[in-house]
Amino acid sequence: MVAAGAALADEVGLANLTMGLLAERVGVRTPSLYKHVGGLEDLTRRIAILALNEAADAVGGAIQGYAGRDALAASARAFRTFVLQHPGRYAATIGAQPSGPDDPLATAGGRLLDSFKAVLRGYDIPEADTDHALRTLRSLVHGFATLQAGNGFQWPADIDESFEWLIDFGDRGLRGR
Repeated sequence: MVAAGAALADEVGLANLTMGLLAERVGVRTPSLYKHVGGLEDLTRRIAILALNEAADAVGGAIQGYAGRDALAASARAFRTFVLQHPGRYAATIGAQPSGPDDPLATAGGRLLDSFKAVLRGYDIPEADTDHALRTLRSLVHGFATLQAGNGFQWPADIDESFEWLIDFGDRGLRGR
């Protein structure tokens, strides 16, 4: 049910996802969905967990064997690709709050953060600055990917070339700290 909801969110946008649309998609009556999920809020939370785990797999797999700028580039490209391919499920992750350290949402989010922390190990970032570096890295790739997914780049310059600029910018910034 969650996978079908995630696919539908990618197709119609998370804001347009309803229990009725999902029931129609999977060929059941809406009340039948409540045997599997507690409602739209629960479904959205489960989609967020799925998305964070999928993004963690994508980024973690992409950085294997790389360090420094190469790891940064691999992680940024994998994350961007994930957001562009799965905009609805990625939207479910924004603002999702775990209820505690054992919450599957916290575990999935931690896996993704661990991949980005691995990227930062290729730079001379003091432990005390890790959170700042993670926020900076996330802001760079999240901002670019969500703008692109929302058709926010209307200029004629090549988007992929602009993304390479972003990677170079991030690399220089992380090396400069």
